[in-house]
Amino acid sequence: MDPETRNPGNPVMETERLILRKLTANDVGDVFDYCSDEEVPRYVSWYPHQTLEESKQFVDHVIRLYEENSVAPWGIEDMETGKIIGTVGFVYWHPKQARAELAYALGRAHWNKGLMSEAAKTVMQYGFEAMKLVRIEARCLLPNIGSSRVMEKCGMEFEGILRKHLFVKGKFEDLKLYSMIHDGNLKLLEGEGE
Repeated sequence: MDPETRNPGNPVMETERLILRKLTANDVGDVFDYCSDEEVPRYVSWYPHQTLEESKQFVDHVIRLYEENSVAPWGIEDMETGKIIGTVGFVYWHPKQARAELAYALGRAHWNKGLMSEAAKTVMQYGFEAMKLVRIEARCLLPNIGSSRVMEKCGMEFEGILRKHLFVKGKFEDLKLYSMIHDGNLKLLEGEGE
């Protein structure tokens, strides 16, 4: 792989209230706590975890991605409790096109507190600076108002509707597409769009 397109990995990053770090085997219980809540994956392609084993399989998969130097999510650790309350990261990365897609999940007890936009802004800044991205995009199902708000708070612009773009949970769904372009000026990530 070209050294200029090598994945820089998932370094530990701190925000005002959060620590973004790699998931470990010790996080399986925390992951199950939020992934077993049926509301958390309501508007995404995965289903609520029914057992600890499902959460273990997810964490094991993410750890393999780290080992393979592939893009993988950061665990979102609440500084106050030390618990993993969600994940945030890139689900694909096209180095030659300098483009990546952002995705995230957060435990319901932590919704509407600005935590996900806090985490996502940090990951986006990392993407622009360390991964040399020009475009970061994110998508959500039309009814997922919470996710739309996160994208808007992060300074992303709404680009349009991708009609019948994703087959999820038995049917084709329309998706909203948002993006941010890095034009050499990262001020949007430093407060605009709050």
